[in-house]
Amino acid sequence: QLQLVESGGGLVQPGGSLRLSCAASGRTLDYYAIGWFRQAPGKEREGVSCISSSADSTNYADSVKGRFTISRDNAKNTVYLQMNSLKPEDTAVYYCAAGPVGGKYYLPDLKTPQLFGSWGQGTQVTVSS
Repeated sequence: QLQLVESGGGLVQPGGSLRLSCAASGRTLDYYAIGWFRQAPGKEREGVSCISSSADSTNYADSVKGRFTISRDNAKNTVYLQMNSLKPEDTAVYYCAAGPVGGKYYLPDLKTPQLFGSWGQGTQVTVSS
C-alpha cells in the first residue's frame, strides 16, 4: 500500500523559501501523478500543484504560479515543492496525495481532490515576520 509522508515545513519570513518533500513507501511512485494541496484554518482545501508520473506535465494554482516549482525524483521515490517568495497567505498545512494511475502526461484535476488518495499527514508552513 502506498504511503506518503510530507516534511520540510516550518516558520519562514515573508519573501523566504522552503522546500517540501513528499516521500513514498510501500510502492513505487513511478506510475502516479502527485498533487500538493494546502488547507489554512477556516478555509477549504486548495490544490496547489500537480506533476505527472513522467514529470513532463505540471500545473499550478494561479496563486502560486511563478513562485512555486514542483519536481520529482522517481529514483528516490520523492516529490518536491520548492516555494519561493513566500507570503503570509501561503500559511497552511501542506499535504501531498497520489492521483489515480494514468498515462505519463496525465494530470488529475486539482479542483477535484477526491480523485487523489494515500494522503500524507501534512506539514505546517507558517509565513510570518
